[in-house]
Amino acid sequence: MRLHGLLFTVMALGFSMIIGCGRSEKQTEPVKQPGGPAQTPAKMRGTIALSVLTLTNPFFKVIGDTMTAEAAKYGYDVIVVSGDFDAARQQNQVKDFIVKRVSAIVLNPCDSKAIGPAIKEANDAGIPVFTADIACLAPGVKVICHVATDNYQGGRMAADAMVEALGGKGKVAIIDHPEVESVILRTKGFEERIAALNKQPGVAIQILGKWPGGAVPDKSFKTALDILQSHGDLDGIFAINDPTAFGAIAALEKAGKAGQVKLIAFDGQPEGKQAIKDGKIYADPIQFPDEIARKTVEVIVKHFKGEEAPKEILIPTALYRKADALKDPTLK
Repeated sequence: MRLHGLLFTVMALGFSMIIGCGRSEKQTEPVKQPGGPAQTPAKMRGTIALSVLTLTNPFFKVIGDTMTAEAAKYGYDVIVVSGDFDAARQQNQVKDFIVKRVSAIVLNPCDSKAIGPAIKEANDAGIPVFTADIACLAPGVKVICHVATDNYQGGRMAADAMVEALGGKGKVAIIDHPEVESVILRTKGFEERIAALNKQPGVAIQILGKWPGGAVPDKSFKTALDILQSHGDLDGIFAINDPTAFGAIAALEKAGKAGQVKLIAFDGQPEGKQAIKDGKIYADPIQFPDEIARKTVEVIVKHFKGEEAPKEILIPTALYRKADALKDPTLK
């Protein structure tokens, strides 16, 4: 009897482990609500893994948080990790996702070209890959769908704002971060729109060049100081995101040129909007990271249902000026 009982117990445990290791679906325990009966959540269908560029930028935290909440509605867990601007680190994260046999991988590539081999590994493992905000530029890999801001359109909008801020004339510098596709599109849109506007009467904007700022405040601060020292007659700066603009603001204040050099940024983070209200940034083409996250989850779910996904979904920006900030109830 004891032997038979022991064998039965071992078989039962083994069967339980097999079920527990299954990748596709798992049933969660009922949750008892305060003051009410227990409710059973939706059956868990799998895990979506997300590697963002950095979680120090609130933009990517919004993407992670929104994607987690949205995916839960469809029965998916979400793993969120940060690549921290490190392409090698992000490649290792993708390897870990493959080992975990996640249902889908979403990437904000730290380097749009260097991410290629990692995506190829996921392709070979049969795990669908999606990109959000930043696209992959590596050849020979398969990305199901790219969901992002229309960065080219936003760059053109930034150019319009710069011409407006400078009254049509002046010398401008771009603080850049060309490692990622989204910024490449922003600067391209900005440069091409400035070139087109310069053909109009009364417009004469000279772009002095592009300088790397790393998309972070500390490096952008040093870059902006170098630009100001080399170009004392600078009239404007296009900062490719709000963190870059924060570094430029600090440099302008240190150089005693706050208010003299007009600053156009990109993002629309709460701190960026506050800086617009305070007159430190002239305007931002603002992005909608929550919408990027929702659309990404939506297209993943459609893909799992066997529906054909579009190769790209672009979300337009909106230009945010001081007049908008003054009416914004979320600001101080």
